[in-house]
Amino acid sequence: MKFLRDTWLIFQRQALLQLRQPVWIFIGIFQPVMYLLLFAPLLKPALAGPMGLDTDAEVYRVFVPGLLVLIAIFGGLFQGFGLIAELRAGIIERSRVTPVSRVALLVGRSLRDALTLVVQAVIITVLALFFGFRAQLGYLLLAYLMLALIALMTSATSYAVALKVKSEDALAPLMNTVAQPVFLLSGILLPLTLAPVWLQNVAKVNPFSWAVDGVRALFAGDIGNDRVWQGLLITVVLTALAVVWAARAFARSVR
Repeated sequence: MKFLRDTWLIFQRQALLQLRQPVWIFIGIFQPVMYLLLFAPLLKPALAGPMGLDTDAEVYRVFVPGLLVLIAIFGGLFQGFGLIAELRAGIIERSRVTPVSRVALLVGRSLRDALTLVVQAVIITVLALFFGFRAQLGYLLLAYLMLALIALMTSATSYAVALKVKSEDALAPLMNTVAQPVFLLSGILLPLTLAPVWLQNVAKVNPFSWAVDGVRALFAGDIGNDRVWQGLLITVVLTALAVVWAARAFARSVR
């Protein structure tokens, strides 16, 4: 019970700080909106032949899910910069004298990040409606759950790494090095079914490629697709591992 109360207190504080600077939510969706406006229109003629996608609705059902996973991955991986700023300001150091659960310090922050991602995902989805995108609400909610888990996983990982390196100069290249292959091997912008067989086989070791396929299946209304439960299972397991690792890092850093 104490852990839940402490998590709620940290979440409230972090959410309040986010609300005081709502511009960051819109900055976070600026790049995805540019992809939606300037890149997605190119996909209809490009995918009409190889995938038989003849309508805007079909094209956006393929593109929008990948775009949302992109937000979840990159938005979460770079949350550690804020934690480094708090370390430098002594905020984490002052947490040592409080009775707040050390694990709650991590979980409350990560839940704020997951909520921010869901808000951004809803905004992107609403904008996509104007381009012909359509999806069933129930399946959308399940897809948002998977996206929230991805954001929780990546933000927890970023926080753990930030506590290790304690420097923006080290965190930035490290996160970029991780994000680049993850991005390219996820089929975010274009489905990996268009890739050569060797690249498809390499992508199978990337857990985010399974998540992208699962979210795409949900957006298409194909909840019976094996990729849905496979992607959800992989995401849940990796999120749990990331949170445990980050929580231990917080517990060691704030004693």
